[in-house]
Amino acid sequence: MDFSVLIPARLASSRLPNKPLADLAGRPMVVRVAERAASSRARQVVVAADSPSIVQACEQAGVRCVLTDPGHPSGSDRLAQACDLLGLGPDEVVVNVQGDEPLIEPSLVDAVAQLLHQRPDCAMATAAHGIDSWADFQNPNVVKVVTDQQGTALYFSRAPIPYGRDFAGQPWWQSGIGALPALPAPLRHVGIYAYRVGFLQLFPKLAQAPIEKLESLEQLRALWHGHRIAVHTTAQAPGPGVDTPQDLERVRQLMERRA
Repeated sequence: MDFSVLIPARLASSRLPNKPLADLAGRPMVVRVAERAASSRARQVVVAADSPSIVQACEQAGVRCVLTDPGHPSGSDRLAQACDLLGLGPDEVVVNVQGDEPLIEPSLVDAVAQLLHQRPDCAMATAAHGIDSWADFQNPNVVKVVTDQQGTALYFSRAPIPYGRDFAGQPWWQSGIGALPALPAPLRHVGIYAYRVGFLQLFPKLAQAPIEKLESLEQLRALWHGHRIAVHTTAQAPGPGVDTPQDLERVRQLMERRA
């Protein structure tokens, strides 16, 4: 299994300015993410930055980094340019690890890369884990995914899917209330993606899908245009990401306890 990890990093963040450079135990957050990713089986780990300050921080820590156009509208556009800068071929596999996931499990990075290698019928691979909280199931900030029997995504949504019509607003997957044994717990989508480089370079050129705009979920563009997404289901929920100052403090405390 051969793959690269690419980490998009941009300074602009409405809820946490300069997020990639936020200090985590003496190192910038994007460096911590790269260090975690480097424990995977990836051949190389590269940060795709939008700012010279991120490049400088990475180089000082010995992390490889490429400078991309700051005007890219999405992380996918940024990664597509990074593939060009790195000279990656169309059949090579890259894993997009978000730059605000300093607690990402290296084994999860390996799993989505391996899944894409095993699924030539799919253009992308991603991950999910079972939801055990009714509040999370109802929360529109928790993205849900429904798959077919082969683990291929049917749909992603912020809505509670699949919806148990006959369960009167109760968690239909839990035992004791008529749980459906043939149907597992609902799945929470985890924002990690594996792509073949050829598709990653095609993706930003595809027209935005109406359902993508409605749900504000970029992966729906792939499904809308007929591309398949394989889903790895992991038993372990990933560590928290960092979107707000409160998230940052939480991760700092977790890292302190682990240290």
